[in-house]
Amino acid sequence: MSVAAETTPAALAGLIESSLAQSLVAFDVDGVLAPLVDHADDSALLPGTAERLAELATLTTVGVVSGRSLESLERLFHFPGEIYVIGSHGLEERGADAAPLDDDERYTFEQLEIIATRGVRAAGDGAWLEYKPASVVLHTRQADAAIAAAAVDAVTNLAQMIGGAQVKPGSDVVELLARNASKGTALLGLAHRLDRSPVVYFGDDVTDEEAFRMMADDDVSVRVGAGDSVARYRLDDPTDVAELLAILTSE
Repeated sequence: MSVAAETTPAALAGLIESSLAQSLVAFDVDGVLAPLVDHADDSALLPGTAERLAELATLTTVGVVSGRSLESLERLFHFPGEIYVIGSHGLEERGADAAPLDDDERYTFEQLEIIATRGVRAAGDGAWLEYKPASVVLHTRQADAAIAAAAVDAVTNLAQMIGGAQVKPGSDVVELLARNASKGTALLGLAHRLDRSPVVYFGDDVTDEEAFRMMADDDVSVRVGAGDSVARYRLDDPTDVAELLAILTSE
C-alpha cells in the first residue's frame, strides 16, 4: 500500500482552489469534521465547521459521505440544507427514501443481529450495539481491547459465512450489513449525477480507503490521521481540516 504524502492545509487549499467551482468537495464526519470520541452519540463538529461548510457550499458543491445512519447525522450534526448528506455508506441520502429490506435481506439482517448480540456479550463491559436500517454495528472503543478484539474476530468470521452479508471493519467497530454498500460508489455516483469533477474527498478509516481506490487520477483523495493509505495526500487531524475550510472560505 502506498503512503499518502504529508501536506498542510494551506498547500492543499492552493491545490483545490484551482478547480473549486466545478468540484465536488466531500467529507466523512468522524475523525474528519469531528474528533473521534469514546461514544458515537457524544460526537460533535469542531466549532465553526457547520458555518464554514455552508460558506463553502456557496463556492462549490459540498457533500458528506458517512457510515453513520442518516438519523444520527441529522440529529447530532445539523448540516446546513445546502449540503448533500449521505449516510449508511451510501444506503441513505437526505431527501430520498431508502428502499426497505426485501425478504432475503430481512432474513440476513436477523442472522447478523443474532451474531452481533452474541458478540456484544463476548466483548464485555463497554461494548454496545447500534442499529441502522440495513445493518447492525458492534462498537468496542470503551471495552477491554484484548477481549473485544477476540469478539470482533469471531463476529467477523461468523458474519462472513452468511449469504448476502457484507462486513465492514472500522476504528473499534465492525458493521454487519444485510445490503451491500460502498462509500466510493455513493461518492462517485453523486459526482456523476451532479456532473461535478474533480472529486475531493477527506476520510480517515478503512471504509474511506474503498472510496480512495475508486477515485480518478485527477481527483484529490485526502487521508486524515495516521495509518496506511492509498490516498494521495494526508492531513494530521480534524483541526487541519477545519483550518483548510477556513482558508477556502476566507474572503
